[in-house]
Amino acid sequence: MYRTSWITACLLFILLMACKEEKKTLLDTEKVEVDDFIDFFPELKLPFLVADTSLPAKSPDSLRIGNRIFAQFVPDSILHPVFGKKSKPKIYPIGKLEVEDGETYLFVKAVLAQKRSAYLLVFDKEIYKTALPLLTISGTPKEADRNVASMDSRYTITTLRQRTTSDGQVVYNKKVYVYNTEGVFTMILTESNDKDAASAVLLNPIDTLKATHKLSGDYIRDKKNVLSFRDGRTEGTLMFFVHFEKDGGECRGELKGEAKITGKNTARYTETNGPCQIDFTFSANTVTMKELEGCGSYRDIKCFFEGSFTRKKKATPPANKKKK
Repeated sequence: MYRTSWITACLLFILLMACKEEKKTLLDTEKVEVDDFIDFFPELKLPFLVADTSLPAKSPDSLRIGNRIFAQFVPDSILHPVFGKKSKPKIYPIGKLEVEDGETYLFVKAVLAQKRSAYLLVFDKEIYKTALPLLTISGTPKEADRNVASMDSRYTITTLRQRTTSDGQVVYNKKVYVYNTEGVFTMILTESNDKDAASAVLLNPIDTLKATHKLSGDYIRDKKNVLSFRDGRTEGTLMFFVHFEKDGGECRGELKGEAKITGKNTARYTETNGPCQIDFTFSANTVTMKELEGCGSYRDIKCFFEGSFTRKKKATPPANKKKK
């Protein structure tokens, strides 16, 4: 009897070790296929919710996904708006949800110092389709604030950002998305009682840079739609910053980068490690912007970097009156 028990225990130990060996990690030193990448994410059940209070929890390094492996299957440009182009945040799987005969949703967490973000990735037939930023926090979340994202049994995604103002008022921003057969997320509902968000002052991060090039300057439509150019770091380039808001603020986009001058009155921005491309065409006192390839990481769904802006006249100092 004891001999049988010993043999059974040995067999169980061998099986356990074999299972551990089959469990793959996703470090940059390893070669993995897309099915290995997807299988690395644990199964989730609907409804599912990810909250700002859960993001600070430390994830084990054994679950980390190498940055090169992540970029092999997902454009790492989705991380740039939060972490910057040159940063390499640590990436961890949260979980996956598979639609029968349909797409696969992957929830992923990115961490750099005190900054943490959650994203939703979509794969269809093991091909990456798109990503949706869900929430971002820096440091420890305030008890009075709330930042959550959820998916219900119909695969509808809701993001809710809630904060308490200094006078004790609770304000919120709620957005609801669905993934459609075109391979994009579509916003189907938005609700907000946050008046401060609509009246917030827009800050131009390149405003203080040199503007000696003939094309440098501020081009505007209104106070919420601005396209600015400044002298580039090298000859033949222009720094630019664009912020736009459409449909009453329901669709927004913002991007800062360096465009290459391609002609007498043309320039093009090409993302270094991503698909985003934008053309700028200058004519008289206007500039026309046109998105050539997917810049979805820098804007909301169903709106694009496009349209014309009029050059803002430089303020002239008042002339000194001569004394009679």
